[in-house]
Amino acid sequence: MLAGILAVAAAVVVAPTAVAKPRGSEPVYDFAQAVRETAWVDIGLDGDGDGRSDRVAADIIRPKEPAAQGKKVPVIMDASPYYSCCGRGNESELKTYDPAGRPVGFPLYYDNFFVPRGYAVVLVDLAGTNKSRGCTDIGGASDIGSARKVVDWLNGRANGYTTATGSAKKNPSWSTGAVGMIGKSYDGTIANGVAATGVDGLKTIVPIGAISSWYDYYRSDGASLRQGSPAGLAQTVSQRNGGQNCGAANRKLTEGATSNGDYNSFWLDRDHVQSASKVKASVLASHGLGDLNVKTINFGQWWDALKVERKLWLTQAGHVDPFDYRRSAWVDTLHKWFDHYLLGIDNGIEKTPSASVERAPDVWADQAAWPAGSAVTLRPASGTTPGVGTLGTAAGTGTASFTDSSGQTSTGWAARPTETANGRVLFSTGALAKDLHVSGTANVTVTATPSTASARLSAILVDYGPATIRNYTGSKEGIKNETTQSCWGSSSSGNDACYLNTSVDAVSVGLNVISRGWADLANHRSLSQETPLTPGQPYTMTFRLASTDHVVPQGHQLALIIGGTDASFISGPAQYPKITVDLAKTSLALPVAGGGPVSTPAALPSAPVQLAPVTTSGLERG
Repeated sequence: MLAGILAVAAAVVVAPTAVAKPRGSEPVYDFAQAVRETAWVDIGLDGDGDGRSDRVAADIIRPKEPAAQGKKVPVIMDASPYYSCCGRGNESELKTYDPAGRPVGFPLYYDNFFVPRGYAVVLVDLAGTNKSRGCTDIGGASDIGSARKVVDWLNGRANGYTTATGSAKKNPSWSTGAVGMIGKSYDGTIANGVAATGVDGLKTIVPIGAISSWYDYYRSDGASLRQGSPAGLAQTVSQRNGGQNCGAANRKLTEGATSNGDYNSFWLDRDHVQSASKVKASVLASHGLGDLNVKTINFGQWWDALKVERKLWLTQAGHVDPFDYRRSAWVDTLHKWFDHYLLGIDNGIEKTPSASVERAPDVWADQAAWPAGSAVTLRPASGTTPGVGTLGTAAGTGTASFTDSSGQTSTGWAARPTETANGRVLFSTGALAKDLHVSGTANVTVTATPSTASARLSAILVDYGPATIRNYTGSKEGIKNETTQSCWGSSSSGNDACYLNTSVDAVSVGLNVISRGWADLANHRSLSQETPLTPGQPYTMTFRLASTDHVVPQGHQLALIIGGTDASFISGPAQYPKITVDLAKTSLALPVAGGGPVSTPAALPSAPVQLAPVTTSGLERG
């Protein structure tokens, strides 16, 4: 009988217990007990000329339990010049420290949310700012080296110390070496720049409203943008540094950023697009289509140059963090993104749609790809009103003229589309018979004859028709602060996880400028060398418009405006000219999905409502 029982038991096969795939990291670690410390990492430069290699301060917060258990953790890093001068996030948070100098307050919610889930968060002061030595160089070797060397240190390839000047070394034995960089504006720009070095250990970056080329922050195809100067920005961010003298470093910035708008070695050293082929990290990018600070050309050209796994969020807002325009969805996406690329969790985030675009306030559409289409060529033609014509596929004939002068703006040019205007010419498609999806980076080719030896050109694309959009020229660029808060992670004394909720700031308009571009006609041959213009001689120049993704609805009209100096954005020439445009040799390369515009003749609105005029004050900000 016993033999029979054993035989039956032997015949029974017990199926292995199914192991569920991990859904995501969970908040299992005690945030209040987290390790808070600072490492000073040697970056191998002497930017302040004090005879010592500069060290940058990396403030660290990490869960205590993994190290005690012999486990290592990955790192989320935000390298910034703004931790003591200007603050981070919608509430302008600064770093804070206890009387012994130990970090207490870590700006933003990254530490509150991710440290309990098994990540370290490292906030790096760029050289020349806050507790770091050296001097900032606005996107140059010192800025990029400040963050890259911390990545190296986390991977055992650079030296870190317990103090700013001492010899006692600090070893990141708790680090897996896997790093994800994140940040908005300047911070995201540093993430782009570090990724463009190809540094090992950097697994992913999350640039938000970030610069990809500092030339395209301060210049536009030869024209000088009204964005301040690199030296001015350096002085701002170094106001509360350790007392080091950065006068010599700032003079180099002034000498390198020549006022004539030429692209030179200074800008090449700060052009991360040129090194995009070195990027190995995945990229989750976010940008505001209404961002008039970091122009959208910065995400468009960066995206086009990347050859890695990447995803893109585009909002109607301006220079705004996704945490403040789509909070819950963003935190969920960011959680899955870091879990996948830093912890190796198979959660499928890499298989989600390539782009998510805000079509109307809080109305989002996913796209399989960005750009969503390819370019069609549209050409301007004269109409019955001087300076007002049509935009279609047939080549135009004749000429159209305008006179440049100081004080003109794109806001004024767009205001009365049916009238002749001194400073611009305007060409419209007519009423669209179906939606027109503009997606990508357009460029315009203009053949222009100036009456003086210097000339600026501006081009804008306008969607004429009624719409409700985010008020991206408003005080908070499309959002409003509420009086309530929501909390995202754990809090501790001096380190709150709760932030003001926000809502949409919307406005009803009759026109919307969807893309802008500017150029110096003297750079028609080369961005690296301007050529003096001969009055009365025609010159042909192709220049880029800002990258966009916008659906011009059926019944609306798309217009191309060509003007002189758009004073809201660029500096004027030495002598303002009359400019004559050769319509047969002028065209717009427009990236569209599903074919070009199908339209019928229709009158433009005489004075459509538009957003408040753009102001240049305060554009240089984080």
